[in-house]
Amino acid sequence: MILNRVLILGTLILTIMMSPSGGEEIVADHVANYGINVYQSYGPSGQFTHEFDGDEEFYVDLEKKETVWRLPVFSTFRSFDPQGALRNLAIIKQNLNILTKRSNQTAATNEVPEVTVFSKSPVMLGQPNTLICLVDNIFPPVINVTWLKNRHSVTEGVSETSFFAKGDHSFSKISYLTFLPSAEDIYDCKVEHWGLDEPLLKHWEPEVPTPMSELTETVVCALGLAVGLVGIVMGTVFIIQGLRSGGTSRHQGPL
Repeated sequence: MILNRVLILGTLILTIMMSPSGGEEIVADHVANYGINVYQSYGPSGQFTHEFDGDEEFYVDLEKKETVWRLPVFSTFRSFDPQGALRNLAIIKQNLNILTKRSNQTAATNEVPEVTVFSKSPVMLGQPNTLICLVDNIFPPVINVTWLKNRHSVTEGVSETSFFAKGDHSFSKISYLTFLPSAEDIYDCKVEHWGLDEPLLKHWEPEVPTPMSELTETVVCALGLAVGLVGIVMGTVFIIQGLRSGGTSRHQGPL
């Protein structure tokens, strides 16, 4: 991935905090980011999203000029005209061009992204599952996230979210890979970003219990047999002692 290090970022965020009224201190029960507009000189590219409690509700596909809902069921409760997003990004693009000329194309500060890979549900070999690659602390929001299976690139079953805006002005992004767990397969989430000197590979492979060797199985069986024999011997001893004790008490008469 060839990346140009000169990038200016423009962002316009409208945040609405909803909380019960009353009381001196306002504590937000829910936070909604309505209209996160991002436009940058690299590409050029942009993004328009709505978020609620840190989860994406929808984003606007700038090429197809349509609203894409994170879950299709969301579209049954509300709608959004993508033209509004396109107008906002056009304004930000114009402002960004002005800032670029005034700032002499100041380069953005590159942060080092943090990468975590985990499975959606507990892994069972042969049962369909999903690998999740969470990339956090992204800035600038220009990144390439890909998957490798046994060191080879994988494109089938791959999907990803748009950028999630964070309070510290950094971003996060999630990439998904549907897969069939196998003891022979290993996976890597490959991340390329300006904050990295080289591509970062985050490794993942299923944790399969190591089978016992024949010697270990033999030892375990022998121990189990020994414990069983000891139990039988001790039980026999207690039975004999009990019979003797009962016989002695029956032969004793009154004084």
